[in-house]
Amino acid sequence: MNTPPTTDLLALGEVMVRLSPPGHGRLEFARTLEVDVGGGDYNVAYACARFGLRAGFVTSLPDNEVARIIRAHAGAVGLDLRHTVSGPYDGVGKNGRVGLYFAEIGMGPRGGTAMFDRGHSSASRMKPDDLDWDRVFTGCRWFHCGGIFPVLSEGCRETLRAAVDAARRLGVGFSYDLNFRSKLCTPAQAAEVNREFAAQADLLLGSAEGFAALLGMGTTGMDERAWVDGLSTAFPGLRSVAATKRTVDSGSRHDLGGWLWRDGELQVGRGWHDVEIEDRIGSGDAFAAGILFGHLTGRTQESTLALALAHAALVHTTRGDTSQFTLEEVERAAREDVSALQR
Repeated sequence: MNTPPTTDLLALGEVMVRLSPPGHGRLEFARTLEVDVGGGDYNVAYACARFGLRAGFVTSLPDNEVARIIRAHAGAVGLDLRHTVSGPYDGVGKNGRVGLYFAEIGMGPRGGTAMFDRGHSSASRMKPDDLDWDRVFTGCRWFHCGGIFPVLSEGCRETLRAAVDAARRLGVGFSYDLNFRSKLCTPAQAAEVNREFAAQADLLLGSAEGFAALLGMGTTGMDERAWVDGLSTAFPGLRSVAATKRTVDSGSRHDLGGWLWRDGELQVGRGWHDVEIEDRIGSGDAFAAGILFGHLTGRTQESTLALALAHAALVHTTRGDTSQFTLEEVERAAREDVSALQR
């Protein structure tokens, strides 16, 4: 008798505490800082939990008050942290700490910026034998990770290898997001790491820039079909590819679109034009969460892409990395004009 799954989606990565000046202020002149929680893979799992999936997140955290901010944030939406590695705190963070990042939110001609303070973090010190990965993935349907975690350290790359090996052995689906941070590694280093894991993925998420780095080519003249052809040739195991398309008019207004290729069929979504931006951080993760939710709940390709783009557009309108929207709100945005007052 088959045991029913107990987890719909499990993500692996680093989660940080984010500190931001109020509004669109400059960090240098801030006298107070807003506290939030975020990280690419965490943001995806958090949104899926808000949408009602049985979602979990794996990382490493010290036992201190800053880590409890993260645990409380995850617990508020029922995000399962049971497999997270927890270690004692040495009092100063030499042997593990919670990574921090400081985010300025851009406006008009000024783009946003992020300053990382994540060295020696507990997550960056993870090793493959920290967990019994067969046990972690027993009863799990899907595994998600992205390109940031494996470039934090060689130990993180080995940890992701062990996790992917176990997930593949147990028949767990695997998605990989081509997230890239220039402050962590060069594009060439990221592409070398990403090729290893893209070759094992069922679903690849990214943008034209990420695909270009992965395939070692330019972006000029490449449309959706060209990207699909290049990626499916380079990685024959891929079943699905999803990507955002963004046109930046200013730090406050963008055009947002995207596409989804699944089982040989290409779907291009309706664009969201002149999106007013309060904070764009986490919007790509919102898109990824929408794609994964649609896939895991058996939605059509068209419905999945519409949900993902609506979710990404909405996340631009609130501050913080993680989604503040319910599934009902996102579905309404995907099918109609939601700018009117809801009574």
